[in-house]
Amino acid sequence: MSDDTQKDMEEVPVTVIPNNGIHWSYTYESQPPKEKLWLHGLLLILTIYTTTLAGMLMSGDLGMEMPEGWTFLFDPRFLVYGIPFSMTLLAILGIHEMGHYVAARVWKVHASLPYFIPFPSMIGTLGAVIKLRARIPNRRALIDIGAAGPLAGFVVAVIALAVGLHMSEVIVAREVPEGAMSLGDSLLSAWIADLVVGNLPEGYDVMLHPVAFAGWLGLFVTVLNLLPMGQFDGGHIVYAIFGRWHKQISRGTLVALGLLWAFTPPYAWWQASDLFSVWLDSRWPGWLVWMVMALVMGRNHPPPENPYLELDAPRRWIGYVCLVIFALCFIPNPIQFY
Repeated sequence: MSDDTQKDMEEVPVTVIPNNGIHWSYTYESQPPKEKLWLHGLLLILTIYTTTLAGMLMSGDLGMEMPEGWTFLFDPRFLVYGIPFSMTLLAILGIHEMGHYVAARVWKVHASLPYFIPFPSMIGTLGAVIKLRARIPNRRALIDIGAAGPLAGFVVAVIALAVGLHMSEVIVAREVPEGAMSLGDSLLSAWIADLVVGNLPEGYDVMLHPVAFAGWLGLFVTVLNLLPMGQFDGGHIVYAIFGRWHKQISRGTLVALGLLWAFTPPYAWWQASDLFSVWLDSRWPGWLVWMVMALVMGRNHPPPENPYLELDAPRRWIGYVCLVIFALCFIPNPIQFY
């Protein structure tokens, strides 16, 4: 046996799984590397800070006057107000990734611990990723690993949204400041809001508590994960259930996202005079971003090692449940501004 042949047999493809569910071929390694626990810990600490800062900035009651300059960014008296949002969001994202991790370990597929991604922004993070360092053995493993993350994160997000809505404030709609962000409702979030808050009189709205906002984000992340295309979590589930029909379903989803971006009203691309206005006039351009991302990362799905092992009935039903969750949580127009 030549050295090259032996090397090829020893190499194990590494796949990256971010919280949005996309899988990239990343590199090849003969042996799973040792975990860099210091890196996991450092990224987690930084993400705790950036999400806490984001939660503090969205909090409407800091309890004291903001000081001049940037000192408040490191002042624990202010940062403490961001903890509810931070801990809730990180719990949702972390449990989502641990769902993938545990399912992978059950199938003896080597997986890394989650890498959290700090990013100074409105929510303070780009999510989290894990690495799988082996091919998925069969379709049963594919649906177990693909569905475990969204299902685990979904449960926590529903609880967070319900608890957060209980802590939210009902306000007169005209008191909402101009430029404030308005979040769209899915069938599920509208039902939870009706159950917790009740029917609001005309002219009133709900000012979401940061915990409720984190729960809403968790449900929306679940939708992004479960998009039935490419190598998203939803793509894994569709491949496991429908096999060769994955390609057609994936392409149909891409077309649907493009149409959703272009024609969801009020959208005035036909009135815009320049490309920048086209982008801004969209109610939410994120569907275009996800469509392009899926095209860049690949529309097709690689087969598992044994693509012929059929799903058993329980796993098929798990897949159907995930597709129902996707439908219940889907929001055509997630974000608007007053």
